[in-house]
Amino acid sequence: MKRLIALTFFILLISGTASQADTPMSRSVQDSARSDTLQQQPVVTMISVEGSISPTTTNYINRGIKTAREQGAELLIIQLDTPGGLLESTKNIVQAFLESDDLPIVVYVAPEGARAASAGTFITMAAHIAAMAPTTTIGAASPVQMGGQTDSVMQKKIFNYSESFIESIANRRDRNAEWAISAVRDGESITADEALELNVIDLIANDRNTLLQELDGQVINGDTLTTQNATITEIPTNLAEQFLGFIMRPEVMLILTMIAIYGIIGEVTNPGAIVPGVAGVIALVLVLYASAAMPINIAGFALIGLAIILFIAEAFTPTFGLLIAGGSVSFFLGALMLFQDLPESMELSWAWLVPATILTALFFVWIVTEGIRAQFTESKTGKHAMVGKRAEVVDKIDNHHGKVFVSGEYWDATSDDTIEEGEECEIVEVEGLKMRVKPVTNSSNTA
Repeated sequence: MKRLIALTFFILLISGTASQADTPMSRSVQDSARSDTLQQQPVVTMISVEGSISPTTTNYINRGIKTAREQGAELLIIQLDTPGGLLESTKNIVQAFLESDDLPIVVYVAPEGARAASAGTFITMAAHIAAMAPTTTIGAASPVQMGGQTDSVMQKKIFNYSESFIESIANRRDRNAEWAISAVRDGESITADEALELNVIDLIANDRNTLLQELDGQVINGDTLTTQNATITEIPTNLAEQFLGFIMRPEVMLILTMIAIYGIIGEVTNPGAIVPGVAGVIALVLVLYASAAMPINIAGFALIGLAIILFIAEAFTPTFGLLIAGGSVSFFLGALMLFQDLPESMELSWAWLVPATILTALFFVWIVTEGIRAQFTESKTGKHAMVGKRAEVVDKIDNHHGKVFVSGEYWDATSDDTIEEGEECEIVEVEGLKMRVKPVTNSSNTA
């Protein structure tokens, strides 16, 4: 009996211990252990840069670097596909890379078919690790594609600066400086396989997972990277960056310039409309903001201003379209020069310039001209507005006396001719409370 009681007690004790193992406290300990395991898993931050390099791109990359540091990421991967961009923005990005000693930065030219042309060459070679996907290209870093057409002296200075700049980048990262200089001087472009062979890049990776495997174990600034099973955290562009990138596009800036012109001139010629004026001011502010961040040619703005003056002058001094034609030419050249300092990938095509010029000329011809004339034409109200109207004779006008009916009112009327009751007459003059009228001729009736 005692043995049975002891056995029962022993079984109950084991059951209680097993049940305690699944208590909330025990589950909390297990979850904490899992959390520690997850926290030990490396994190890699990644951003994607597509399109032309601009001040918005600089802000996006700087935000990516800052976020990667805050996340304690192993490194920052920048997936790049660009035809080029602004030299000033490129310089700022390269400086950010060279100053990032605590955070390794990897530039990965991808996906397949992507390119790191012009400004992209500088950015790729400035990274701690440069990688490319198969069938991608790098090169064609001529400053002609990065700063527009300039005079020969200035062009030579830009070439010399660009060659020295990319040479210093290549030497800093122990890459092929000779090829880097040729990419600027001769505009050379090479494939991923050629870039790896020439020591322009460090590795070729088919996809992100392959890239992480290749990066695992690499030593950067004395630290060994652990990326084998890393979790990739992607940072998309935020709303502000998307908006600023949109308004900095040349075609959008041209449209905003036209809205600013139409809106402000429309408000001046039609006071009280409010909506055109508000839209014009907002567009003007956006244009000025975008112009401050982009290398806009001031001579272009001057020519557009001259075009507006010529368009308005046509309303006061009719020259049979001569000033309109001059204004159209001035507007076209101004819009063309406005963006001439932008790289080739950001140039404004004639498909935008020609319709914009025609639309602006029509606006001033058909809208502004009539509006300005209306503002400066003598207003006719009250009695003066009745001159030229037709009235019906309700009391025969004879011996310089009679009555007419016009605009719902009866008026005393005089005339040098006799006009029978029921006939129409034309008001010639209003004198006090009397009208002087004349009969409507048969030719007028026929017409």
